[in-house]
Parts: sequence; C-alpha cells; structure tokens
Amino acid sequence: MDVTNLSQFTELALTRNIFSLFADRERSENYSVSAAGLFLDYAKQNIVDSEFTPLFALAEQVDLAGKIAAQFAGEELNSTEQRAVLHTVLRAPDAMKVDVLGAEAQEVIDTEAKMAKIVDDVQSGHVRSITGEKFTDILAIGIGGSYYGVKVALSALVPYHQKGLKAHVLANVDGDAAQEKFAKLNASTTLVVVISKTFSTQETLLNATIVKAWMLNALADTHSSPADIIAQHWYAVSTNIAAATKFGLNAENILPMWDWVGGRFSLWSAVGLPLALIIGNTHFNALKAGAHAMDEHFKHAEFEQNMPVIMALLGIWNRNGLGYPSLAILPYNHALRALPGYLQQTDMESNGKSVSVDGKALNYLTAPVVFGQEGTNGQHAFMQLMHQSADIIPTDFILSLAPTSEHLANHDALVANCFAQSEALMQGKTLAQAKAELINAGASEAEANRLAAHKTMKGNTPSNTILMERLDPHSLGALLALYEHKIFVQGVIWQVNSYDQWGVELGKQLGNEVLNVMAQPMADIDSEKLSASSLALIRRYKNNLTQL
Repeated sequence: MDVTNLSQFTELALTRNIFSLFADRERSENYSVSAAGLFLDYAKQNIVDSEFTPLFALAEQVDLAGKIAAQFAGEELNSTEQRAVLHTVLRAPDAMKVDVLGAEAQEVIDTEAKMAKIVDDVQSGHVRSITGEKFTDILAIGIGGSYYGVKVALSALVPYHQKGLKAHVLANVDGDAAQEKFAKLNASTTLVVVISKTFSTQETLLNATIVKAWMLNALADTHSSPADIIAQHWYAVSTNIAAATKFGLNAENILPMWDWVGGRFSLWSAVGLPLALIIGNTHFNALKAGAHAMDEHFKHAEFEQNMPVIMALLGIWNRNGLGYPSLAILPYNHALRALPGYLQQTDMESNGKSVSVDGKALNYLTAPVVFGQEGTNGQHAFMQLMHQSADIIPTDFILSLAPTSEHLANHDALVANCFAQSEALMQGKTLAQAKAELINAGASEAEANRLAAHKTMKGNTPSNTILMERLDPHSLGALLALYEHKIFVQGVIWQVNSYDQWGVELGKQLGNEVLNVMAQPMADIDSEKLSASSLALIRRYKNNLTQL
C-alpha cells in the first residue's frame, strides 16, 4: 500500500462535519499529546480512530521505526549526496556524540567549546574591535539555511537578548538590504559572521564583499591594515577554509561545518553563532536542550503517542487522503512572526519532490504549499479566503500561554482570537444560521434572504493547536525539532530524500549563466542555455543602464 490508497478510507470523512465528532465527550482528551514542554491538540482534525489504522500501517510498511533509528545512528539517509543526517547529534550530550560519531565527535565538541569561548569573550568585552571598543552589533551574512533558523530564533527570543548587543541578518542580495543595515551600524563596533557551507553561495559572497568594502572604508582613518580589521571583526562558519582565508578571514576565526548537517537544519551547529552571541551560551544551550528533549520523545514514544509522528500522519491524511494542497502556519505570537517563512523552507525544500529515493517518478503529491503569518494580522488578510473560499486549508495554530509582554489585556485578546479562529474554521456558518443572525439583528426577511449567502462560511477546516507554557529557548528548541521530525516522517512515507535540494542548485547554475551573459557587450549577448525571453530581458536591462 502507498499513500494513493488512502482515498479508499476517506469517503466518510469527506462528507461528515468535524464538529459532529465532539459528540464523543472524550475526544479532546484522547486527541491530544504532550512532549518536551509542548501540548498538541489535534481533536479538530477530520479523522477518527479507524482512519488512523491505515496511516499507522503505512508507517509500518516503510519501516518508519527502523528509519528513525537509522537517522539517529548516523546511517546514510541522504542517498543522493551519500551523507548521514545528523543535525540531532549536535544537541545531544557529549557521550551520545561519541557513541554516534566516534573519533569525529572530538572535533564537534572542540568546535562547541571554541564557539562558547567566542561568545563569552565578545559579551564580556575580552575581545574588542580594532578601535578598542566593545562590540555593539552582530551582523550575520547568509541565506537559506544559513539565514532562516538564525532569523526565527533571534526574533523569537528577544527577551533573552543580552544588553549592549543588537542582532542584524543580511540575506537578500538586493543592495538596498545592505544599505538598510549600514544605516543602522557603526563599523567600529560591528562584528560580522559570514555563514556559507561552501563559501561559494553567490548572494552571500556578494553581500560579504560589499560589507567588507563598507567596513574597510569606514575604518580607513584608524590606520589599521585591512587584514587586521578583518581578523578582528570577522568570523565565518564554513567547510571551505581555503576560500574563507582567501577572502581575508583569519583561519582561527573560521568554525567548521560538517556534510552530515543540512543547511536548513544547521541552527544547532556553529551556524547558530550569531544567535549565541546575542542570547548567550546558557540560553543557546537551553535551546538545544529543548530540541534534544523532543528528539528523545521522537525516538522512544509509541507512534500512537508520538507528537511528530501524529502530526506527520495527519499531514499525510490531509494531503493525500483528503486532497488538501496547502498548510497554513499561524503563530499567535508576534515573536514567532518569522516561523512561517522558516517552515516554508524547511518543509517545501525538504519534501517538495516528485521522484522517489530510487529515482522513480511518484504517482502522488508530496509536500503541501506552506504559508502563514502571525495572528491576528492574518485574520485581516488571507484568512478571508480560508473561511469563505471553496478551498479547505489545514492549519497549525501555535500559541504561548504566558505573555511575553506586560500587556495582559492584549494577550487575553490574542489567545481568544487564536482559539476562536480554530473554532470558526471548523464550525463555519450555514445559510440558515446566517439568515437567523440577520433577522435577530433587525433585518427584514427580504434583506436577510439577500445577504445570508454572503455571510456563510464552509467550516470543516481541520487544524492543530500547539501550546507552550511560555516562549523561551527550551520551548522554541522543542518546537523547531517537532517540525524537523514531522518533515522527516513525511519524507519517509512519501519515499523521498528530504535532505537534498537540486531545484535550488538549478537556480544557482542559471543565475551564474545569466550573470555571464550580462557581462557581454550588447552585440554579443547570446546563450544556448537561455530562452529568447530571458535574452530579451537582459538586453532591456543593459539598455536601461546606458540611459541612467
């Protein structure tokens, strides 16, 4: 059996009303689970016990338990790149690192110690700028997996930022993004961290180059050599030591990465240096501890009580059984506003595939389209479509029970909106209900008949609600690990390699080709690799430059 067979179990689900399932008074209790400080309520999903049976059968058929054990043991799960998938070991105790990595564990342990020392030295002022001042700003330069994890954690953990240090992240190659950062930064007190696994990513190198020029120009009157300035102000995280040192970085300031850590799962490695510099070693370790707690739950809990497995199977049910193409991520915490973008990459870059691990075309769809926004803003934007279009969009609501601000009335309203939206998406509003409301509000029969259809909402939208007691480093680590493992489980069941991203590589290749063509004189613009449309656009661009 594969996921295409799920449709034979969905006939009742496609015709029933989710709200009717709450006739079972124990449904809410039975359809919830706790792990690593998180609570998942999935009672509003359109599923009953008997429909979980084929899902657990799928998990057994693909040997999910064996695949989970293989991942944590360091087996080569990334088959196309012949790599293990071991980001989880980075948040494990040292003894576990040794068990899994063997001799390589010492390099990981030493790197973590070196990273921790950098953090302590910068925060204490033991390491200072070329002008002898304490650093006030950290600028992280990276893109993709070298950006999203750091970005989401920096914005989520603002209450844990250390006094005297501000964080900035530069990813977009658009020069305006860099200019915006320069306007906020003082070069004499800015520490730069360049994150690039290969030190060849086009956007990152272009941004690093202009930041380097900006800093050297701004500090020219210090009479320090460019080499001394870069050595004092710049760190890098990369596997390509030669390229990083050629760029000008001091080899002692380069922290390694490992090929068994995928970019979008790399926050737990030295890629997290900018975050650790801002929140400190204690809180960075708490982030990793939260993720490790979820790892342990994922490894050991029975599937029926396994939070990542349950979320993954529900996603399979919604995508392949019920045929819903999207997934909305709605964090009802301003601090988690970057989470939807992070999960867009983590989910769609991992499982957005149409070929199996064996290289065969799949006859079913895989990753949903992931989108979202912080609540309550989304309610006044795309959630209109979620309520009243014909599309059903499964949703994850995410909420911290404790407020992170002192404005308790606002937090009460936020919580109320979160719970109300999941209820409204499920219940909807029938034509009869809409008409009755209008009549009760004083509308005439004719007016009620005219407007009622416009006020109906389909309802029956399934959702999860994920609660944390408070948004802190531990709970954020658990939350990120939860989604990592959910994505892993879905990749196993869809039988895809969740850890390569050749679609991203194609864009890089053609981007370099376009740049090469753009460098040619107008009369010589041509390429067998590009369409006539792209060549015409390049000519229009170059022609416009001549008129500036």
